[in-house]
Amino acid sequence: MRIATLIAGGLATAALVAAPAQAQPEGDPQAGKDKAYECLGCHASETYGNVYPSYHVPRVGGQQAQYIVSALKAYASGDRKHPTMKAQAQALSEQDIRDIAAYFAQQGS
Repeated sequence: MRIATLIAGGLATAALVAAPAQAQPEGDPQAGKDKAYECLGCHASETYGNVYPSYHVPRVGGQQAQYIVSALKAYASGDRKHPTMKAQAQALSEQDIRDIAAYFAQQGS
């Protein structure tokens, strides 16, 4: 009985050590394509500009996923200032952000 307990405890410890500490789920580009629908109006336009008010919009296709995740979180928290982006980012879940980032990261630059 004692040997079985030691073996079970050792296996449980090994499983905890082998698991990454706060593993972040990968984004799903296919799910991100559907979730990025509203993003595409500005961030995938031919001119990368907004009609009203008129300003340049950054091209995010081809950016690294982690950069997009960081940017969206910064907009949501208010660390980056843009009222439209803040509202959009605050409406996204953590998984939505990762999916959208994965979608845009796989796009050509």
